[in-house]
Order: sequence, then C-alpha cells, then structure tokens
Amino acid sequence: MRRPLRDYRPVHVVGIGLHRFQPLSETTYVELGLTAIREAMADAGIAFSAIDSAYCGTALLGMAPSRAMLRHLGASGLPITQVENASASGSTAVRQAVLEVASGMADVSLAIGLDKPAPIRLAHEAAGVPDLVNAYASPFTHFALLADDYMRRYGVTAEQVARVAEKNFRNASKNPHAHRQKGYSLAEILSGPNISGPLTRLQCCPIGEGAAAVIVASDDAIARLGLSRARSVRVLSSTSRSERVYDPGADPDTELTRETLAMSCAEAGVSPGDLDVVEFHDGFSIEELLYVEALGVCAPGQAAGQLARGDFDIGGRVAINPSGGLLAMGHPIGPTGVGQICEIARQLRGEAGPRQQPGARLGLAHMVGIGSVCVVHILSAAD
Repeated sequence: MRRPLRDYRPVHVVGIGLHRFQPLSETTYVELGLTAIREAMADAGIAFSAIDSAYCGTALLGMAPSRAMLRHLGASGLPITQVENASASGSTAVRQAVLEVASGMADVSLAIGLDKPAPIRLAHEAAGVPDLVNAYASPFTHFALLADDYMRRYGVTAEQVARVAEKNFRNASKNPHAHRQKGYSLAEILSGPNISGPLTRLQCCPIGEGAAAVIVASDDAIARLGLSRARSVRVLSSTSRSERVYDPGADPDTELTRETLAMSCAEAGVSPGDLDVVEFHDGFSIEELLYVEALGVCAPGQAAGQLARGDFDIGGRVAINPSGGLLAMGHPIGPTGVGQICEIARQLRGEAGPRQQPGARLGLAHMVGIGSVCVVHILSAAD
C-alpha cells in the first residue's frame, strides 16, 4: 500500500534558482547549471557544503554531466544521481530529492534540471517491436488531432484554443527567465505558419536550453542552518505514475494526467478548487484545456469559455501557467519541471512581481514525459 508523503518528515523548498530558458547559444551546460545552483544557494542562504545529495535531471546532455559541473562548487563527496525521464526528468529529480529528505536519508538535497538542444534518440526505436504510431504521427500531429476532436465535440473554435497561447505569452512577457518574452495578439498567433491542423507555430512550445535548481530541506535543517521559515514552501505531495491501458478513443496523456492529479490532490488533502496557481505541461495549446478539465477545475468542454472569461488569468479564479508555461517560458526538457517548482515557490512566497497571483497559498506543478509518465507536486505557502 502506497504511503502518502504526510506519513514522512515534512519537506520544504528553501532555495530556487534559474538560468533563463533561451535559444541555443555558446553557453556551456556547466555555466547554465552553475548559474541556477548558485542562485538557489544564495536564495536559501546556504553553502554547497550544507547539501547532502544532488539529483540532476537531463534528457539530452549524455552520460554523467553532473560531476563536471558540481566540481566547481567543491569536492564534498556528496552522492550524485542522474535522472532521465523524458520531459519529466526535472520533475522526477525534484521528486527524488523530496523523497530522500522525507525519508531521513538526507537533510538538504539539491535538484537541478538542465539541457542543451541535441538530437533526440528514443530507446523504444531499438526495442525490437514494430512501431505502429510514432513513425507516422509526430507529436504536433497527435495534438492537432486532439485539438480537432475537442473542437468538434464541444463546439469550440480554433480562436478559443489559441487564446491559451495568447494568455501564456502575456504572462511570459513579464518573466525575465522566459524563452519567449514578447506578448502576441490573437491575430498574430493565428496568422501562422500552420504546423499541423489548427496548431500554428506560436501554439507549439520552443525547445531551447536553460537550467533550474531547487533546494529542499527538513525542519531540522531549517532550524540548524538558521533558514527563513517564512520563505520555506511546504511540499504536500509528490506523485508519479505511468500510463496503463485506457478505454478505446481516450487520450493516454489526458487520462494519465487525470489519475495522477487526483492522486496528488488526495495525498495533499486538497481539492482542485483550493488551488491558487497551477503550472501545466502545455507543450501545445490544446493541452492546457484538456488538463484543466482533467484536474476538475471545470466540466468537460467548459475550459475554453472560462479561459475567455479570464478565470485562468493572473488575478482570476486560478492562475494557470503564470510563468508563461511551456509555450512561452519554454521547454528545454531537463529544466522544465524544476522551473515549474521555482515558479510555484515564487508565487507562494508572494515574490512573483507583476506575475503575482494575489493571495496565493496553494500551487500545483504537472509534467508529462514520453513513455508515458506523469509527475505532479502540490506545494503550500508557509503558515
């Protein structure tokens, strides 16, 4: 029987740091990662020697990137673990750091996500099993088909789907860490070029480079190191699942998301309506609408209308992707999920500046990785 996180020691996010998500540059991955880690240590107010373990989430860098990076901070001998879980690599690194502190195996743990663009080689291509899907339907075609099905089923227009991107670009225009920092009008988003079906280029996330770091700590460590409790964000749940067999016609990512979100809310003891801020995996605009409904914030087919009404804006009923989401904050893969935790922590501290959701107390971060896997975290502001 799976035990909920509340059965273990409390775990808190005490430090966050980011290197901007950006197009490919000459910056080395070591520079990207060190920028984020040093910012997280400064944010927490700790030295590298206080960190007991490190988890590094990457999907594209290759074998053993961490030691070449962390040696610049000191040869402390701490255990280092590489984490690869596709787009959920960073989220999984955070989960492993949280579980290590919760279990008592460590008092302070670092989760770092980083990547630079590189050719993607999927292991299933060498599995010896003929692929009847991926060779014929690219990700953007898959989500274009989902968008077309959603629009037909609920009478939603392409303009309503594109409003997801309009909102998220508006949010990212206030985010100095975002890959795309320009707001776009609905007309500009719809003007193309078309990538597949109703999805235009600005409704598909950019894959670039970047880094994000999160430091988590126990109550004992917060007291021993004299860290700020007022800025320590409690991790209420950390949930991970992989897909199973779903009913014919069901989208596996959406159903997997629905199950994982429900498990995480149950573990945290909260309902979807309690959430103030949510960071969703919105690699394509249609995903945000599907996942909002899977969470249970609104009934099936109603997300587009509530989005247009402003319910999901910063200052609305629940702020969805205030960072800009994958569509505008960007999706460098390894850092993406860690960056979501950084945004949620910033929001719950009341430190998000022009992106601040007023009175934010509860936040959720969600990532899906090919395979498929799903990782969800729920965090709470300090009492």
